[in-house]
Amino acid sequence: MTRTVASKRPPSRRHRAGHAVARVLSGLAAMAVVAVLAWGGIRYLHFTRTPLQVRVAGQTTEIARGEGFKDIVAQLRRERLTGASPLLWRALAWRMGVVNKLHAGEYALAPGMTPRVLLEDMAAGRVVHHRVTLVDGWTFAQVRQALAAAPRLKHELGALGDAAVMAKLDGKPGSPEGEFMPDTYDYVLGMSDLDILARAHETLQAFLSKEWAARDTSIPLQAPYQALILASLVEKETAVPAERPEIAGVFERRLKIGMKLETDPSVIYGMGASYDGKIHKSDLETDTPYNTYTRYGLPPTPIALPSRAAIQAVLHPAPGDALYFVAKGDGTHAFSATLAEQNAAVRKYILGKQRK
Repeated sequence: MTRTVASKRPPSRRHRAGHAVARVLSGLAAMAVVAVLAWGGIRYLHFTRTPLQVRVAGQTTEIARGEGFKDIVAQLRRERLTGASPLLWRALAWRMGVVNKLHAGEYALAPGMTPRVLLEDMAAGRVVHHRVTLVDGWTFAQVRQALAAAPRLKHELGALGDAAVMAKLDGKPGSPEGEFMPDTYDYVLGMSDLDILARAHETLQAFLSKEWAARDTSIPLQAPYQALILASLVEKETAVPAERPEIAGVFERRLKIGMKLETDPSVIYGMGASYDGKIHKSDLETDTPYNTYTRYGLPPTPIALPSRAAIQAVLHPAPGDALYFVAKGDGTHAFSATLAEQNAAVRKYILGKQRK
């Protein structure tokens, strides 16, 4: 039996041409993909290395709570910090692993800052910290003014009276005078003046409680609040650290023997807005709850913010027999044990200077 074998026909010219075109097109497509990827890679590298458009020193950007990655990039574009595509930002954030890890807050911007650095700050929550200082010897009115002037701080004190402030902080109304530790306090965007006062109040109470427990038990003070009142008087009487325990000793010896304290700063506080920079004889004779020339004992509240040193001074007063002191005119005081010595010191340091 004879087997026949079919012979293969050679491809036509048209067929061969079609294959060639396909190969060319495939090669072109591959080249196009490579070109697109290369172009995208170049754009990406350029984006990551190009600084943000920070226009002025001290510029910041604020990210609100609840904003997602898309919202954050849109905000940066609105603020003209970047003109880059959101896809580039997402690619960078994805590569850094921070797409869903950015924190709300206020962030500092600096010339030369790149997108990568900004995303690192947002992922780490490195928000801007502001500071406000409460100064030794300030009244609560001055504390209010400082907090009202503090930038980026929510202001909630304005509508609250003094008693209402303490009710917010302590749960009971009362005078806020002297109730806050003088110090410098950090805060961030979103915090309020009441937050600052709460921290300052807690700091003071913790310090006062600790120092009261270690006090000299011979002092005539019966409660920590009395120590706070007396410390505010000492704070206003001298700016010389070494004198604080001496002045505290004078006041406490007077309290023990029933003498009036006769301290001018308390009188001035009681005068309020009528104080014109000088104390007149009529002021010393006009009775107020804070006039220690007309009333015995401590005034009803502190008159200012006492420092840590002033609190320690009244809880550990210097020993001695002095019952009087007078300003020498150089910031220090002369201390006397008797009225005769005090009168001589007044003639020397006060009347003598007036004659000159």
